Amino acid sequence: MAAIRSFIRREPVLMIAAMAALISCLLIPPDAAYLSYLDLRTLALLYCLMTVVAGLRQAGLFAHLAHSLCQKAASLRTMSLLLVLLCFFSSMLITNDVALLTFVPFAVVVLGMADRKKELVHIVVLQTVAANLGSMLTPVGNPQNLYLYSHYDLSLGVFLRVTFPIWALSLMLIAAACLFFDRSNLDVFLGEEPGLDRRGLWLYLTLFILCLTVVLRLVSWPVMLCAVISVLLILDRKTLLKADFMLLLTFVAFFVFAGNLARMDAVSSLLHRMLRGREYLVSLLASQIISNVPAALLLSGFTDQSRALLLGVNIGGLGTPIASLASLISMKLYSHADHAHTGRYLLEFTAVNLILLLILSLAQALI
Repeated sequence: MAAIRSFIRREPVLMIAAMAALISCLLIPPDAAYLSYLDLRTLALLYCLMTVVAGLRQAGLFAHLAHSLCQKAASLRTMSLLLVLLCFFSSMLITNDVALLTFVPFAVVVLGMADRKKELVHIVVLQTVAANLGSMLTPVGNPQNLYLYSHYDLSLGVFLRVTFPIWALSLMLIAAACLFFDRSNLDVFLGEEPGLDRRGLWLYLTLFILCLTVVLRLVSWPVMLCAVISVLLILDRKTLLKADFMLLLTFVAFFVFAGNLARMDAVSSLLHRMLRGREYLVSLLASQIISNVPAALLLSGFTDQSRALLLGVNIGGLGTPIASLASLISMKLYSHADHAHTGRYLLEFTAVNLILLLILSLAQALI
């Protein structure tokens, strides 16, 4: 029983999604139409990307990159800018949660060695915001982008035209926030440069490029899936199990729930009316309550306004700690650091997120 309670605490979104899917199945009994609910392309891409990024991390690419850049930082301002922008730019390709899992612990170590632990709360808050907003730019930056890109059959050019203006403004705002750190000297020796598994690096970079060709619709997803599984079964089978299978199950549960809702005429009509002309606001508010990935999965079936929904769930990742599940990752990592002040972190996190949410919401309305 204790194990079940622990699992529920670890995976609350999955539990909610599974319960919602189960209730909807009682109202719409399973039939052949259920097979059409699943977006297999998105699921395959998500699995392969998570596996490949885990392989790149295992090869030491991200630790090597962070060490190389931060070793030369001579001031607190420069170090903070590097730590925050590492999250911003890397999240575009390795997703926001992986960026935070990689670079927040690095920030904890660096600031601890430099005896600047008081600044950690400011930097982790900015790293979290940077990862959530930086990941907005590309289809592979976060799960909701990957899904919406596939669901609306968007081209890369159309996708970038929607996301780039807000992404560019976000970059300027985050960089400006780092200027508030002082320029005092930072005396820290990070030790020897982390090693790189060059064989693994080239293997996973090749597989990553293969995944990108599927995103660009140059290669079909079954080819990618078979190639990734076959290669790793031969060369590195343990990495096949390093994907976030709970996230994949969450997607499946929400696909079933959303598919069944669409077949309930009264509910479907209500959601269409609720969203009409309010796609951005509804998706942003829904993200604050159920987080942005479920919001994208649930609302996409009831509107064809891809731009408003895409911006709503991405900007909607700001706000409450649950608006983006990646935010919970960084908060947990920070809370385990020495001299962590979780209450202070939540206050600063909320203030920064709300300010940026208001600025970016105003900006998207004017663009």
